[in-house]
Amino acid sequence: MSHADLAAGVWRLERSRLVGAAAKLLRDLDEAEDCAQDALMAALDAWPRDGAPANPAAWLMTATRNKALDRLRRRAMLEREHEHLAADDEAYGTHVVPDFVDQLDAARDQAEIGDELLRLIFIACHPVLPREAQVALTLRLLGGLETAEIARAFLQPEPTVAQRIVRAKKALHGQAFELPGADERTQRLQAVLAVVYLIFNEGHSAGSGATLLRPALCDEALRLARQLQHLLPGEGEVHGLAALLEIQASRLPARLDAQGRPVLLPDQDRRRWDALLIRRGLAALDQAQSLGTPGPYTLQAAIAACHARAARAEDTDWPAIVAGYDQLLALNPSPVIALNRAVAISFARGPAAAWPLLQALAGEPQLQRYPWLAGAQADVLERLGRVGEAREAYLRAAELTDNAVQRELLTERARRLAS
Repeated sequence: MSHADLAAGVWRLERSRLVGAAAKLLRDLDEAEDCAQDALMAALDAWPRDGAPANPAAWLMTATRNKALDRLRRRAMLEREHEHLAADDEAYGTHVVPDFVDQLDAARDQAEIGDELLRLIFIACHPVLPREAQVALTLRLLGGLETAEIARAFLQPEPTVAQRIVRAKKALHGQAFELPGADERTQRLQAVLAVVYLIFNEGHSAGSGATLLRPALCDEALRLARQLQHLLPGEGEVHGLAALLEIQASRLPARLDAQGRPVLLPDQDRRRWDALLIRRGLAALDQAQSLGTPGPYTLQAAIAACHARAARAEDTDWPAIVAGYDQLLALNPSPVIALNRAVAISFARGPAAAWPLLQALAGEPQLQRYPWLAGAQADVLERLGRVGEAREAYLRAAELTDNAVQRELLTERARRLAS
């Protein structure tokens, strides 16, 4: 591996920590990102000349903090804030590189949240921002997702999400990047859960690129969900989210065939599903349901459990899945949930019952360029024997998706119908 590849790889893994460390000092996210980028450029310059450091991550953290402290020094000199400058000089001169969470005022809170990235997510989900802005900004800075990936998750145009992130950064300018107290953490919890959920979703079915799965994102989201279970054991939706992710992750080994092509849920070899993850997921679901009225993540986990409990695809309890989507749609009206419900109805009551629902959803603005609406239409049309229309729908779905693997699968299904 070249020094450039090493630097870029470590920077991608450590980016969220680097930005967080700089943001704690500068209280400005744009400047914090600039410092992290400057550290990467410094590594690309120094490592080929001097050799890679023994601890590349620590080197990048030191460089990022020094870049941030340089900026603080310039600010202090301009504003003659001698007290701040003296403190910065002390840290700069000794090259102390504490993690920014080590500087949090409440040692008790620091002990309660033992996971660094999770602390960063709670900090970034700042109440000064509306919920969608909290989630979008946190996914961009800490989840490692690009703006286009976040836009697909929100079913919104990329410029809209980009503007939301820019406005969020401006709103946070000058805010203290400190860990909230226990009461405020509860207020931020729904945004934190949404971040973890969307990170997993991007890993479970990548919206773009040459691969269907991004296992590292799934693993990271699972780890964060399990940390949340330990941190907040009395919150039902925390266990509900964990249950959902555990069960969904259990299917990952069966989602691709030997050639790396997608295998649809009904065709998967269920012997390859991870039994341990299923047991963990079902246990978390029981815990979530014992803690009161189920929320959206618990309801989704209960739907996923219907698949997990079926030894064969034909054993799936589709009426129970439809009932689960009925509850979910009543709690959280959404065109995507309505689409999933229509797909479930196509298996519970037959494709003819689902077709009018899919036609109605075609008028939803959020689904105009959603490939899985066209994919669901194609599947139902094929099962109704309307082969020509099904082929056109598969091709339309293939055109709408940015993922190369999914595009090939949809195109292949269209070719099969044509022949």
